[in-house]
Amino acid sequence: MALDKKKTIRLLILEDSQNEAERLVSLFRNAGRATRVHRLTGPEDLEQQLQQGWDLLVAAPESENLDPQEALAALRKADKDIPFIQLLPDNEPDSVTEALMNGAADALPQGEDERLILIANRELKNLEERRGRRIAEISLREAEKRCQLLLDSSVDAIAYIHDGMHIYVNRSYMQLFGYDDPDDLAAEPVINLIAGADQGRFKDFLKQHKGESDNAELKLTGASADGSQFKASMSFSPATYDGEPCVQLLIRTENDNAELEEKLREVASQDLVTGLFNRNHFLEQTQLHAERVVQQQSQACIGYLLVSNYADILADIGIGKLDLLLADIAGMLRQQFGEPSLLARFGDDVFTVLTPEVTPKQRSEHYQALLKQVTEHLFEVDGRTVQVKLCIGLAGLSEATHKANVVIERAHRCAEEALQADANGLKLYDPSAELAAAASRGDLVASIKQALEQNSFKLMFQPVISLRGDPHEHYEVLLRLKSGDGKELDTTEVIAAAKTAGMAEKVDRWVILNSIKLLAEHRSKGHDTRLFINLSGPSLQDAGLLPWLGKALKAARLPTDALTFQFNETDAIAYLKAAKGLTEGLAELHCRVAVSQFGCAANPFNTLKHLKVDLIKVDGSYVQDLSGAESQQALKDLITAIHNQAKLTIVPYVESASALATLWQAGVNYIQGHYLQGPTAAMNYDFSGGDE
Repeated sequence: MALDKKKTIRLLILEDSQNEAERLVSLFRNAGRATRVHRLTGPEDLEQQLQQGWDLLVAAPESENLDPQEALAALRKADKDIPFIQLLPDNEPDSVTEALMNGAADALPQGEDERLILIANRELKNLEERRGRRIAEISLREAEKRCQLLLDSSVDAIAYIHDGMHIYVNRSYMQLFGYDDPDDLAAEPVINLIAGADQGRFKDFLKQHKGESDNAELKLTGASADGSQFKASMSFSPATYDGEPCVQLLIRTENDNAELEEKLREVASQDLVTGLFNRNHFLEQTQLHAERVVQQQSQACIGYLLVSNYADILADIGIGKLDLLLADIAGMLRQQFGEPSLLARFGDDVFTVLTPEVTPKQRSEHYQALLKQVTEHLFEVDGRTVQVKLCIGLAGLSEATHKANVVIERAHRCAEEALQADANGLKLYDPSAELAAAASRGDLVASIKQALEQNSFKLMFQPVISLRGDPHEHYEVLLRLKSGDGKELDTTEVIAAAKTAGMAEKVDRWVILNSIKLLAEHRSKGHDTRLFINLSGPSLQDAGLLPWLGKALKAARLPTDALTFQFNETDAIAYLKAAKGLTEGLAELHCRVAVSQFGCAANPFNTLKHLKVDLIKVDGSYVQDLSGAESQQALKDLITAIHNQAKLTIVPYVESASALATLWQAGVNYIQGHYLQGPTAAMNYDFSGGDE
């Protein structure tokens, strides 16, 4: 998507100096960008400005009014997609790394004006693409929803069939054949709905037109579930449903459809007991508003009002009188929430409210007043006095959280948590608290997100020992994560969960940044240390990894050959083209590349033909049992074949002294395993003691 330079950008500046802020504004305007600017003066000002739509925030190295890191945290808490550019007092690599780790889009020394404009243009372009993608996703969902609604509400009987079986039927189709539930037709062959006299003709017709792309029609007699029959015209056409090829079957009866149309009138949008909108209407309107939130970069508040003593009231006054009470509660809510709020009875004991253009925090006082009013009010129901208790959860719609069902569920959970704390209570959705709660419940994805946000992953280092006199110190970097109860989680499961949740690239970048930082500190003490850093399959496909890595290495001022990036053979085969491009790019950066878990593919050396690889780590299965002559020979043959490819070899999982002689004789270059040293929190192995 091309960046529209004529479009006015909305710029927030965190800078105590008015003159410097004006200078920054002039930079953008001199670069041809029309700019609307606001200079932030403190936390309250930032909170107020975040109610509006902004495109970019540029922060000075420091501010007496608002710490830049607090501003960045406020953006995350408000769930705002606003790129944050951190200006720095110098080009210290630690400062750059820290800013990137804290979530800044980029960081650069103050005064590098040309670079600032280039970075700003890049981030604005990326922001425009993200917004465009959100709108496209909404448009797609809306188109799919409308297509489904058209099918469901069509007066024509429509079904989708595959191999003669129903995979979808609309209401008209069910009613035409006398069924009440689509599940009753799910396993019903279409031929069973044809009168016996016409079934042979129907079979012949399907055989004759099987595989044809043109529409085809057939007139025959249909058979309803009650045994009655009717004349019908069937139209067949190729279609897809849920992405699968199938046949669309459209049936029109030869009698008047007026009665059928009468049966298909839309269900009323109101709840009959309270006169408020019903659940379906609220869901539809909330999703429509969510789409407007994305398009207009605004916000909205959703309130989930749970009658916490509903069961006690029902037992006390009965269902008939309960309806009268609910109507009274609805009347009170109407008085509290006028236009433009949308009120609904969402469930038996639940009311929901959608209020546009406000955040949950801004509406919290209003809801607190409502809680007080409801709690103190004595409802009179047919001569009986009833007290009602409410628990309320509030959550917000924003451009970054624009799925209505997700936000309603958040408000629901907040109401339930408020109920656990008190029969009358109010709770606002807090992303960080929600994440912490999910992590403490054992949600692995939440634990990963929390670790990324709180910088709470841990790095361990296992030495990789040379058997051939390499003077450098080598360690493999290993990732560790602890659960909420302090137990160490299985790393394989953590990586798998990160891949499934689409966070593997973020985890890999966290590891790279922190490894670079720790390596720079370690080398500054006189150590000639190199690190092996693992990359997941998604990172092999990450087109932004190489330019990002080049920038990180430059900021850290590390020799690029101090890093060896390692990925496994399975990922190399699965993403061979991407791996080829990555290894070529790493070679240009003068970083080394290793392939791990090597030797299990049908033709492992075929993969190596396409990759610029320096080292090969053989699969652990080759060293599980080196006591047998056959196992030793298999390992020696693999090592020899790798050396013939001019690659250095690493053997992992060395667990005993008896294996060392075999590995030495096989010509192995490097070894690794618990016999030498397991993973530790510090790079403290005595390499001088292992010299050969």
